[in-house]
Amino acid sequence: MRGHVDLPLSLDRGAPVPLAVQLGDQLRDGMRAGTLKSGERLPSSRGLAHVLGVSRTVVTEAFQQLYAEGWLEGRHGSGTFVADFSRFASAPRRTGRRATEPAAEPEAPGQRTIDLRPGRPWVLGHDDAAWRRAWRLAAGRPPSDVSDPYGHPRLRELLADHLRRARAVPVGPENVMVTRGTGNGLDLIAATLFEPGDGAGVEEPGYRSAREIFAARGGRIVPCRVDEQGVVLQALPDDLRVLYTTPAHQYPLGGRLPIPRRERLLAWARRTGATVVEDDYDAEFRYDVAPLPALYGLDPERVVLLGTLSKSLSPDLGIGWLVATPGLLADIARTRKRLADRTSGPVQEAISVLLERGDLDRHLRRMRLEYARRRAAIVEILGSHVSGDSAGLHVFLRLPKQDVLPLVEAAAERGVLLRTTERHHHGPVRHHGLVLGYGSASLADVRKACAVIAGLVGIG
Repeated sequence: MRGHVDLPLSLDRGAPVPLAVQLGDQLRDGMRAGTLKSGERLPSSRGLAHVLGVSRTVVTEAFQQLYAEGWLEGRHGSGTFVADFSRFASAPRRTGRRATEPAAEPEAPGQRTIDLRPGRPWVLGHDDAAWRRAWRLAAGRPPSDVSDPYGHPRLRELLADHLRRARAVPVGPENVMVTRGTGNGLDLIAATLFEPGDGAGVEEPGYRSAREIFAARGGRIVPCRVDEQGVVLQALPDDLRVLYTTPAHQYPLGGRLPIPRRERLLAWARRTGATVVEDDYDAEFRYDVAPLPALYGLDPERVVLLGTLSKSLSPDLGIGWLVATPGLLADIARTRKRLADRTSGPVQEAISVLLERGDLDRHLRRMRLEYARRRAAIVEILGSHVSGDSAGLHVFLRLPKQDVLPLVEAAAERGVLLRTTERHHHGPVRHHGLVLGYGSASLADVRKACAVIAGLVGIG
């Protein structure tokens, strides 16, 4: 391991650029140029502030920004180090070439692929000790001889507390049902509320599984137009039984539904009698923005709130929640018993342990920082060409229609797997581009993949 390096830094107090930004820029330039090499230890924030004659806050802010971008890493009890970015230092440079020209020669057959398709979280970031402890304690609890359609009472209490803290949703356990995830929640809602031919509104483009689940339960699928902020209210018909929406981070375009539009949406629901199904699928992960209030908290009588641990822990767990009024929840519970549908008892026990001991909260804090670094890398490389980067685990890259498929094919030849918006439309494709997921790829791979995309698109 290398010792810390003396830094040739000079800050100009008379410059219009803030001191923290100047410091961050100079450190970043040093790492790019190789003056600061992978593994080298930086001086402490206190020591560097003393040398530069600035407040410690200036150094801390610069370090935090570089942490978020992935340039620095901390080692417990050892200090701050230059991250190992040698793995992506040789990624293709942005050359400004046309999208139809290759950015680089394809790698050899059998190359390792980088998957930027959305919907996949980072499953390697959990605390092994906490994970093993949760399952060990869950295994020590005796199995039940009955399956409660609402879920285990203790887990419902813990989830209600989690929603109050994480999403400011004022609920008690009587409002919470433990499900097997978003799809299961949607199916239970549809099986409870739909009569054959009832209008089922789904955002267009939107979550394809919602369309398929509603259609399988007899719903008449009604595509509901969205723009860069979310569902367009003027386009909503008055004969919908249910409207499925993703207001915290519209899937797949990434918009956030503003407060005035949320209030008008709820007024529409009250006027028409529709039930709004709010999918809060990745609301735990926000960057540079304050959370907007959940629709459920604004009108619990007209909204059903769905959530899942698929994005924060693993889709393999099969745990989520459905929040509704006690009356509607009782109707859904009767449907669930009729369908013999249930959530795994041992899984509920393990999740209860993670919540009781604070392990899930600690995991979410770690993953927010990890995902923030990947998101920052995408924004650094692709810049204003991407949107929907304020939350979640994906961004949207809008492209001309004729460029989309050639780019996907060219990227695949270079080992980068991408997904277009096409599958998210029910009718004609109106929003053309790529949905870039950064949940399951490492920071180095995100940088490498985005450099490939930038070269193909001609960004730079």
